[in-house]
Amino acid sequence: MFSQFAAYPTFLVFIAVLVCGLLTGFLMPAWIKLLQRRQIGQQVRADGPQSHLVKQGTPTMGGVIMLIAVALTTLMVGVPVPETFLILGAILLTGLLGFIDDASKVAHERSLGLTPKAKLVGQCLISAAFVLCAVNFLGIPPTVEIPFIYTFDLGVLSTTIPLGDGGSFSIPWLYLLFCLILLVGLCNAVNLTDGLDGLAAGTVMIVMVVMAAIAFRSDLLEPAIIAAALAGSCIGFLWFNSFPADIFMGDTGSLALGMALGCLSVVTKTEFVVIIIGGLFVAEALSVMIQVFYYKRTQKRFFLMAPLHHHFEKKGWSETKVVVRFWIVSGVLAAGGFVLYFSQSLLGA
Repeated sequence: MFSQFAAYPTFLVFIAVLVCGLLTGFLMPAWIKLLQRRQIGQQVRADGPQSHLVKQGTPTMGGVIMLIAVALTTLMVGVPVPETFLILGAILLTGLLGFIDDASKVAHERSLGLTPKAKLVGQCLISAAFVLCAVNFLGIPPTVEIPFIYTFDLGVLSTTIPLGDGGSFSIPWLYLLFCLILLVGLCNAVNLTDGLDGLAAGTVMIVMVVMAAIAFRSDLLEPAIIAAALAGSCIGFLWFNSFPADIFMGDTGSLALGMALGCLSVVTKTEFVVIIIGGLFVAEALSVMIQVFYYKRTQKRFFLMAPLHHHFEKKGWSETKVVVRFWIVSGVLAAGGFVLYFSQSLLGA
């Protein structure tokens, strides 16, 4: 549809934000009404902040519309290449996993859906398939670079399987393990961040703008368009998810957005830098790990409540104040990560 603008790649990236944002905003009201008619709503955890109990029954699974909008925008704005289908495939499969989890919560009217083991196995399978395809079919090197310090070759321990056509299929075990931890970790970190109205959507939007800039700088136009579309979907979703939220994205959205961030980092070779860019998500995940570990050792809580955003709610911050300040922190971390990446690429050039 936008092929006549192929000579203007910057325009395509910006138009992806606009198209996906408008598409998400256009489709979401009908989806909300459908969910309300069918009484498909959020199940709030009983041990969460008492102020959140009023959110019980709010429509969920807004991630369905977000992912539909991202897929349509990517295919309309860009010219699909192997990277397009591989990244979209991983995102949509993870979204499907989240959808099954959300549907299970609604069906059983509880805040817990699939078992943690089932979700973890699904995320690992999708991540492993993505990484192996990226290495073997996209030519992604099994290395991890820490800017200005060192590049680790994680392909030193590999198994090569000969194929009948004279080719081969490589399994770089160390790189595969590293990426499994990274991708699955980001999936669950974004999922944990999705606990306040507008928090996950706003922070992911900021991060995806930076990932789009990195992909564009790396001459990877199609991944840049995907990242831009993801940012646009978050913008469109925020109109309905801002406090007080009319709809939540559910695991359908949060798990898929986390997977998208991980996949984009592999394709753009920013596997280390993304830990800084998405530092807020990392902090949210670490707060849960610290809380669990500390409680098991001492029977006391390190934080007033985990994940981290609930800790600040317990300290008396309003939900809106937590969200806006977390957006600011996310913006600072994302900018810092981009500066580190850009400085390295600029000196390398």
